[in-house]
Amino acid sequence: MKLEKRIDILTHLGNYLLTDSPGYAEARERAFHENKWFLPSYALGAGENIAHGMLQRDVLSAFVKKYQVQDEAKDKKVGIIMAGNIPFVGMHDLICTFLFGYKASVKLSSKDTVLFKHLIDNLCDTYPEFADYVSISEMLKGCDAYIATGSNNSARYFEYYFGKYPHIIRKNKTSVAILEGNESTEELIALADDIQLYFGLGCRNVTQLYVPRNHDFLPLLNALRKYDHYKEHDKYKNNFDYQLTIAIMNNVYYMSNDSIVLIENPQPFSPISQLHYQYFDDKKSIQDQLDLDKIQCIVGRGFTPFGKAQTPNIDDFADGIDTMEFLQQLS
Repeated sequence: MKLEKRIDILTHLGNYLLTDSPGYAEARERAFHENKWFLPSYALGAGENIAHGMLQRDVLSAFVKKYQVQDEAKDKKVGIIMAGNIPFVGMHDLICTFLFGYKASVKLSSKDTVLFKHLIDNLCDTYPEFADYVSISEMLKGCDAYIATGSNNSARYFEYYFGKYPHIIRKNKTSVAILEGNESTEELIALADDIQLYFGLGCRNVTQLYVPRNHDFLPLLNALRKYDHYKEHDKYKNNFDYQLTIAIMNNVYYMSNDSIVLIENPQPFSPISQLHYQYFDDKKSIQDQLDLDKIQCIVGRGFTPFGKAQTPNIDDFADGIDTMEFLQQLS
């Protein structure tokens, strides 16, 4: 398959994700039935973000030109193990692999089977030749390279099974935000999305704040009321009640707006419904203190803009590892 055809197919996928067809709407409902964290509106929004940031023809054309992707592809097979924490995690790996014309053998997360299968089936119906390039498999054997995303625990298994092959193995990551204390209401409302979109389950969700001493948290707590409806979501509410109870029982100082709990804690990872914060005296020293092996994204002025953490572009590579450069080496 020629490169231009591959771009045509991905452009079609982008258009499909922006067109709310009955079949796509039904797939989102089925995905929600399978995984209650996958609100249909969140699946729709995630697909739209991918379509706008990664699947526009001009974006794809510029992207492949940067990496000098060849018209004719080498006969290579890449195993992709996808995570399932938020809708369509792993799409970027699939896009990159297909742009090179390699065959992708995909192991879906048990938490996200419906959405990807629906999109792959749709593309195979429209472009029958696509079936030669992407397949869903439970066992990833005989691949030339592997891209696996999971937890720190699963990464040990991935290293054991795939370590002798060219590979990218991703571990737990999270994101942080650095505030100056004079953020506008609009910036704080945008930050609320960075924190709470997808229930805070993504590696690009902010789970820890760095704030100046004597910081006034009330404006942020008010901005986070945008997500007060999470109180009606059983799984989220159970987590919130648990974290609040633990804080009270342990006599830990906390702040809350009835849908999220803020606690001072140096750990960047926080549980669902909880947000950690730390004080700083010198903003310039924060980056020196960060364990960048654990940080996917830094949000704030001079970093990723407020509200943009969950809208990565096609060249925003997970873990800072250039997937295209890795795949290019296979050829």
